[in-house]
Amino acid sequence: MIVLFNKPFRVLSQFTTTGDKSTLADYIDLPGIYCAGRLDFDSEGLLVLTDDGRLQQRIANPKSGKRKGYWVQVEGIPAQSDLDRLRQGILLRDGRTQPAVVEPVAVPALWPRVPPIRIRQAIPTSWLALTLTEGRNRQVRRMTAAIGFPTLRLVRYRVGEWTLDGLAPGEYRIVDADRRPGSARGEIHHM
Repeated sequence: MIVLFNKPFRVLSQFTTTGDKSTLADYIDLPGIYCAGRLDFDSEGLLVLTDDGRLQQRIANPKSGKRKGYWVQVEGIPAQSDLDRLRQGILLRDGRTQPAVVEPVAVPALWPRVPPIRIRQAIPTSWLALTLTEGRNRQVRRMTAAIGFPTLRLVRYRVGEWTLDGLAPGEYRIVDADRRPGSARGEIHHM
């Protein structure tokens, strides 16, 4: 089984916690499924979950080359030379990143974030579509900060061929694992 979930802002990418933070268990009541990759507590968007351990490893392993697409709202307006740095790979404290595919985009049609991002009157914001094939801890945020444009909002919209199309925050869809990912349409669930 494959589950596509639109993880809301400030939800942990796990089913249990020792604190009072919201988890996947608050949204998904399916036994025996696990995340194939993670999203940070303060990031939103597509999480792929499965009950198949081998598939989970294939999806999550950076060596599989599975592309992950993000919409990134940054503080400021990066020039092409700034984006070129991302395209060449950025040197972070844990090594150089793989080159990213990145382009400026219009504001994507997204749900409002609660709470909204902080707005500074004197500093404009802009959106980028950024695609990676690796998944280091807080990688997108560290990459945009390294070029001088901190991430304000981060939404993963694609993992491989799967997208969050048609899923509101907190909703999930069960996908038939035997069908091509992009063609799978399942019933949408919400708790």
